[in-house]
Amino acid sequence: MTPGNYPRQRLRRMRAAEFSRRLMRETVLTPGDLIQPIFIKDARDTDISETIPVMPGIQRMDIKTCARECKKYAALGIPAVALFPVLSASAKSADAKESYNPDGLIQRAVAEIKTAAPDLGLITDVALDPYTADGQDGLTNARGEIMNDATVEVLVKQSLSHAAAGADIVAPSDMMDGRVGAIRDALEQHGHTNTKILAYSAKYASCFYAPFRQAVGSAAALRGDKRTYQMDPANAAEALREAAMDINEGADILMVKPGLPYVDILWRVKQEFQMPTFVYQVSGEYAMLASAARNGFVDERAAVLETLLAFKRAGADGILTYYAAQVAGWLGA
Repeated sequence: MTPGNYPRQRLRRMRAAEFSRRLMRETVLTPGDLIQPIFIKDARDTDISETIPVMPGIQRMDIKTCARECKKYAALGIPAVALFPVLSASAKSADAKESYNPDGLIQRAVAEIKTAAPDLGLITDVALDPYTADGQDGLTNARGEIMNDATVEVLVKQSLSHAAAGADIVAPSDMMDGRVGAIRDALEQHGHTNTKILAYSAKYASCFYAPFRQAVGSAAALRGDKRTYQMDPANAAEALREAAMDINEGADILMVKPGLPYVDILWRVKQEFQMPTFVYQVSGEYAMLASAARNGFVDERAAVLETLLAFKRAGADGILTYYAAQVAGWLGA
């Protein structure tokens, strides 16, 4: 090039070396961004962990195994885990009363994990689908309709039982109207002032939940679908209305679920409210990445880190991912 015809700004200058790429990096992923979801099964049935065929590398753990693993997660720098129960058919019922049993699976698991890893944050799922005979997140009437307000009453009992057991965060994932406010009022009235609420504010009616439903055993029982309470994948502005309602009702953290197909929703929620916002890289996303890697279609580590970085770039403060422990090991290596 002749003098004066060369580009004054060459963005490649800063990309040319690793040190300068690191210095200008806008988004950084750390173990402190990760939350490990865990499937817990009842040790009264068997104390041997089980593999989940549709989620390669993920297990259903008994409580004692889970407590040991949680100590490892804490040592890796993971700040919190999210607990999901796997119940036998005999524990399911139309009224989901097992969900608030003080001696229930999650309640016992919380107490044992807190003893093993006292500084690890415990997030408990508040929803009825693992406990109902029909696999729905709410109680149903004779016509098969989900009864919103009757369901909220049970969710409140469930939340109180989790808080009493020692849960740090209760996470209503049911998408019933008014449940966050009802749970917040009950927690305050019963002295659980510091128990946080993670509201699944934008939970979409997604096909990507299929492996999860098999993992917790609700897939075979599910009758009908969940479109009367989970959000239409076509809607975006509605997510902002849901998030605003949950904030007004006392939510401490907002959730967008699933993850990568809804990264635009994550961005909009974070920009609009500037609230702590989590995203869930759900079971279907995990299964796709794990299966593609096992078939040699993608480099697993590169693909996983790239997707998680996308969540951070879009504004996620916390990421629920089944890869959490594996990624924390990669980042710490």
